[in-house]
Amino acid sequence: MAKIDESFEFKPVRFATLTVSDTRDKATDKSGDTLEEMIRAAGHALVKREIVTDDITQIRAKVESWIADPGIEAIITTGGTGFTGRDVTPEAVKPLFEKEIEGFSVIFHMISFKTVETSTIQSRACGGTANGTYIFCLPGSPGACKDAWNGILKWQFDSRHRPCNLVEIMPRLKESRG
Repeated sequence: MAKIDESFEFKPVRFATLTVSDTRDKATDKSGDTLEEMIRAAGHALVKREIVTDDITQIRAKVESWIADPGIEAIITTGGTGFTGRDVTPEAVKPLFEKEIEGFSVIFHMISFKTVETSTIQSRACGGTANGTYIFCLPGSPGACKDAWNGILKWQFDSRHRPCNLVEIMPRLKESRG
């Protein structure tokens, strides 16, 4: 169970969200709306929100530009994590990772199993870091976004979460091994 220590300061994180879809637009992007609502409700800032088609080049270019932006601390993509030919988000994003957050996928599937049971195997949700930025790739359904946010990300992006959280190590993500 998540533990919040109110004696620590809450530090808002600056997020960008990217919906990957050939069929959604701003009016029909329910997953993007869900992420935006949850990010803001948790006290964080959503500084960018965009939609791109299921195209490796477009996905990678957008994520790369956000990784280079010092005003963005975390990126969440939604969509394109399945097995069909058009599902290419992991292929676009994983090569950008400096470090993969392998536990994210494991815990996401544990949580998702409670919601969609064995259908969770159809997701290639993943997470990693690049240039001091956290990146998480989620399935395209609002339910999957809720599972990932409410079960993992909401807690790990709360600087008061104990025994540890992703926020407290943000300043160290760019350390070199020199």
